[in-house]
Amino acid sequence: MKKRFILFGICLLIVTLTSCLDHNPNTNETGKDEFKALELDHKLSQDEINYEDIFYVPIYSDIYVSDQNQKSLLAATLSIRNTSYTDSLFISVIDYFNSHGDLVRSYINKPISISPMATVNYVIEKEDTEGGSGANFIVTVSAKTKNIKPIIQAIMIGENRSTQSFAFSTDGYSIKNK
Repeated sequence: MKKRFILFGICLLIVTLTSCLDHNPNTNETGKDEFKALELDHKLSQDEINYEDIFYVPIYSDIYVSDQNQKSLLAATLSIRNTSYTDSLFISVIDYFNSHGDLVRSYINKPISISPMATVNYVIEKEDTEGGSGANFIVTVSAKTKNIKPIIQAIMIGENRSTQSFAFSTDGYSIKNK
């Protein structure tokens, strides 16, 4: 019972802190645009690429929480993790789509490089309802080696009537035709 109260307190603190922040969620600790700082200064040639994949990542910007179709707004974080100890992971597309399949926004204009064992995150603010309950990301990744296994996930955090907080995650799924 004590563990539930601690978990509830942590979730409530996270939701409270993220809802109070009024900044661009795409900035890092130094105030610079995280993706801009990772942009490649040159395009990789197809000869350099030995791994390519496209991931579909479901995102929920709201979910139904009661019998009366009452919605609860959610904050969502897209997390792209490079699990390689030695090789960089390259991201060429991070596109956000709504429930109707319409492109809401593209997050990068140039490919970015994620260093070995590094992670990039992008936050969809709780108040951003453009995606809807069926929102999703398409993320295109590549690498110079075939031995790379990126992890792409999303975590959603919400609250119900200010008395309950909840969090859940989704995994990215490869949708590239082999």
